[in-house]
Amino acid sequence: MKLGTIEQLLQDAGLTPRGAFHPGAGDDVPPAAADTPARTLVLAGNAGPRMWRAFGAGRARDAARDAAPMSLDEWSEHVLNGIAARLGARVVFPFQHPYLPFQRWAMRAEACHASPLGLLIHPDYGLWHGYRGALLLAAEIELPSPDRRASPCASCADRPCLSGCPVGAFEAGAYDVPACVCHLVFAPEPDCMDGGCLARCACPIGRDYRYAPAQARFHMQSFIEANRARWPA
Repeated sequence: MKLGTIEQLLQDAGLTPRGAFHPGAGDDVPPAAADTPARTLVLAGNAGPRMWRAFGAGRARDAARDAAPMSLDEWSEHVLNGIAARLGARVVFPFQHPYLPFQRWAMRAEACHASPLGLLIHPDYGLWHGYRGALLLAAEIELPSPDRRASPCASCADRPCLSGCPVGAFEAGAYDVPACVCHLVFAPEPDCMDGGCLARCACPIGRDYRYAPAQARFHMQSFIEANRARWPA
């Protein structure tokens, strides 16, 4: 099996290959199967509009059949379980419990680094990317040399991301989630909802990968629904 074959399957399904590595001690990678360690981990995610188009097409098909549209997590499970079955692999997800160290895996797999916002930043994609799952293979497949480019934050003196939020949710050096949620619930600005997080938008890296308004609104609404019950007004 070649990495290129796996990457093509991910791309055909609407996902973006997000790097791979050979797990070692301390990576906390689950086994590929009972009593069989995972010798290769391949990350699948999104960057750019490919996933949004595929996900939207799936929801449109559900609507045409009068079926309840899949959530993004359900769509991810559907797509990646199908790919895993073709490869004889196991798939794990960042939204399953107990949570797995996807951010740590991402930094092993490609040139991702912690940003001042706490999100991972990529030299090409900036902050406009994500992870939908990881394929665990029992075989140790050949991988290219890892991408070890430096973090773009290292050469960013102004750090506009920290002052881009209209309610200063990042100015104290930590993410003030209640302030963010209350602002979005009770005083939602069109710029926040249709453009995505304004702190994220302030970053100059990866602007070509920024989410379109429909995708930004979907993610912002999902964030509100996931958090508003925890911090009522």
